[in-house]
Amino acid sequence: MTVPGLVSDRSLAALRFLWGGWAGVAALALLAALWQAGHEAYGDFILPAPLATLSAAGTILTDPHNWSTALETIRRALQGFVLATVLGTTLGLIAGYSAATLRLARPLLTVILGVPPIAWIVLAMIWFGSTDGTVLVTIAIAATPLMFVGAAEGVASRDRGLDDMAKAFGASGWQRVRTVGMRHVAAHVFPALTISLGSAFKVAVMAELLANTGGIGGALARARSNLDVATALAWVMIAVGALIAVEYGVVHPIRSTFERWREAARPWGVKR
Repeated sequence: MTVPGLVSDRSLAALRFLWGGWAGVAALALLAALWQAGHEAYGDFILPAPLATLSAAGTILTDPHNWSTALETIRRALQGFVLATVLGTTLGLIAGYSAATLRLARPLLTVILGVPPIAWIVLAMIWFGSTDGTVLVTIAIAATPLMFVGAAEGVASRDRGLDDMAKAFGASGWQRVRTVGMRHVAAHVFPALTISLGSAFKVAVMAELLANTGGIGGALARARSNLDVATALAWVMIAVGALIAVEYGVVHPIRSTFERWREAARPWGVKR
């Protein structure tokens, strides 16, 4: 494909992605309406109005120090997310090609997933104290099993007939992995990526709050001690906004590149 053609395809994909954002905006508008109804039913102290919370978030972000606070949480969440993604995907790919390893790993995954994240936070606080290590380890333990399962199931459920067909047409081992195997694995890995990213941000804020390591969790602790519900919700809104920016600005564009075959398989005008 020529460079102008590639740029044109990417531009059209970006425009389709942005146009598809209207559904997300409608969902957020519905959430705001329900939020407003809750505010009118219970009052400011229990649930401040959405506009009041948005105004509080704007006030928070006018202070450069608060930007540093938010970026600290984002950095920790992304570091833990990348660690969990690399570790979980690598181990999952290895286990997917070995049925015995996958059978051995499943009980361990059940045990790890059965332990609440707050328990891992307590243990990490004992091991690492009030440091970044507590946050990163907790995120890695919470998110790695999700990535492991996604990658392992993707490999285990691959269509071996397609691999044999590619081999019959002279494709090398790397070509078969890149064009057949990884495309199928990606269909399982990317949903796990989305869940793991959300878990990374949630666990990061929780660990910061309990371990007193600053960040948005520390800001939430201060808002709690002051009984400032509007500020607490504003910090939550900032954390969710950062999550949405990373997910829809990084993860989904990469996913659309890997899954271009989905667009090719859809009839014209049909969207799911």
